[in-house]
Amino acid sequence: MAVRLRVILPHVVLLLFAVIFLFPFVWLVMTSLKTPEEILEFPPSIFPETFRWSNYKEALSAIPFTRYMMNTFLICMVNIIGQLFSAPLVAYSISRIPWRGRNIIFTIVVATMILPVQVQMIPQYIIFTKLGWVNTIMPLTIGAFFGAPFFIFLLRQFLLGVPTELSEAAKIDGASELRIYIKIIMPILKPALATVALFSFVWSYVDFMGPLIYLNDSAKWTITVGLQSFQQDHGAQWEKLMAASTIMAIPMILIYFFGQKYFMKSGSALTGFK
Repeated sequence: MAVRLRVILPHVVLLLFAVIFLFPFVWLVMTSLKTPEEILEFPPSIFPETFRWSNYKEALSAIPFTRYMMNTFLICMVNIIGQLFSAPLVAYSISRIPWRGRNIIFTIVVATMILPVQVQMIPQYIIFTKLGWVNTIMPLTIGAFFGAPFFIFLLRQFLLGVPTELSEAAKIDGASELRIYIKIIMPILKPALATVALFSFVWSYVDFMGPLIYLNDSAKWTITVGLQSFQQDHGAQWEKLMAASTIMAIPMILIYFFGQKYFMKSGSALTGFK
């Protein structure tokens, strides 16, 4: 009985936490299917009397939803490409190539992670204004091609677990650093690179402050700014706002289900190379 209890109890606790974390999403979906009167009734009810699917159609027609999603996906894809190009190169240089001052550079890179975003806003805006990049996606994407400090740190820690004997054997065979990086290191990095791509997508997808500051033309807005504009233009039409928010959440849910195995592989690889 005690053994069975030790097996069942953790599952019960995990199920309880799953219900707690799932409840806000269930409330979001159910609210998107209610009438305005049902949303404002007290005491509130979770499920609507009738599922009002027309809220989704009205939400999609109220704003150029497709255009906002395409703009968002464009920024996400460019950022993913930039991070996958730059972050592994920097991490490989810092972790696998011996050169004077690399530890100092790495410390500086990691130290930039503690800088508040608010401190960087005004200087960055002045720079991008003088470059003529305001109202373009350049301020939202150019930084990805220099590597995010968190991704550099993540990949460096991953590479520290890769045996140096692999690189040394390749050098004995006459391989250059570039060939070692492409043929040996990159295939090993696949789980970590998948994690970098997933994080980069999520951060770019939910970013609100960047597009709000730099994109003045409504035709270039992302979905986060578009939903904020919807709330300002249409007032407290919560059923339509929740419907649009539910549609916006779908890519994140798909990312979770299809990408969780890469998160697990990357996490296990960080604890020990196999």
